Amino acid sequence: MKGLGYRFLVRMTRLCGPWLLVVFSRIVAAGYFLFSSKVPESRRFYGALFPERSSLYHLWCTFKQYQNFTTIHLDRFLASRTDTTTFTSQGWEKLEAVIGKQGGILLMSHLGNWEIAAKLLRQQKDDLRLLLYMGVKEKEGVEHMQKEDLRRAGVTIIGVDQDGGSPFAAVDGIRHLQAGGIVSITGDIVWRSDQRKIRVTFLGHDAYVPAAPYIFALLSGAPLFVFFAFRTGTNEYRFTLSDPIAIKPHARRDRDPAITAAAQQYADLLEKMLRQHPFEWYHFERFLQLPENSKEPGEEKTAGFNEA
Repeated sequence: MKGLGYRFLVRMTRLCGPWLLVVFSRIVAAGYFLFSSKVPESRRFYGALFPERSSLYHLWCTFKQYQNFTTIHLDRFLASRTDTTTFTSQGWEKLEAVIGKQGGILLMSHLGNWEIAAKLLRQQKDDLRLLLYMGVKEKEGVEHMQKEDLRRAGVTIIGVDQDGGSPFAAVDGIRHLQAGGIVSITGDIVWRSDQRKIRVTFLGHDAYVPAAPYIFALLSGAPLFVFFAFRTGTNEYRFTLSDPIAIKPHARRDRDPAITAAAQQYADLLEKMLRQHPFEWYHFERFLQLPENSKEPGEEKTAGFNEA
């Protein structure tokens, strides 16, 4: 949806009530389900998640995925009107232990609602310095508004362009960690074609995840946590924070294997949580690789960190 249209919808919702946003967004989601070219990708994904079920069931899962995605817009609206967003957390003390000290890396995913999580993390601790890396699209509508809302909430945003990013963006992240801040990076999307990536096994298929979070952890010495935020009700969430993933190679030649092992550990946690929350998967691009595409151009960038 374009930014102007979304702003108009929000204004009308303020006049008529949240039901208008719910109805309109569900209709739009149904339209995407019927006509989007990305629907076959979701069907194939749910086919891998539920291989014992029928194709019709996989199609129903895709419809539910698209409809569930509308709750992000509803909760964003409700959070902007009131401070009634509530949450419970598991593992919060692990993050508190590193804030203001060696810092920490939050590895977020398109499983659950990471946007609301970022805002609530700031509300939970006023002195939390949170830096969030986000991709920048050529034409942003709602995405631009999303970034502005996060900035108003006190989150520092570093935009990463698909055509290439500034090398200083990585330096800013390392400095932020060294100052005891928290850096959040998406762990399940390779944003640029020239981006270093790692092949992992996920749902019995090959998948690619970005190497950047693990390289950040290696260079900074900061612990890396896998973070999820799942919806338990209207404007209600549950946060879970994993134990820190260690990346401590004994020698320079062990760096690549250590990074690959850490990435696979993330993929295993992601798969485990996906099986518990299958319809909160809001990753609509290709994630599982087709067998004939298991070796893609650029895969050589997954390794070779030892030469860096």
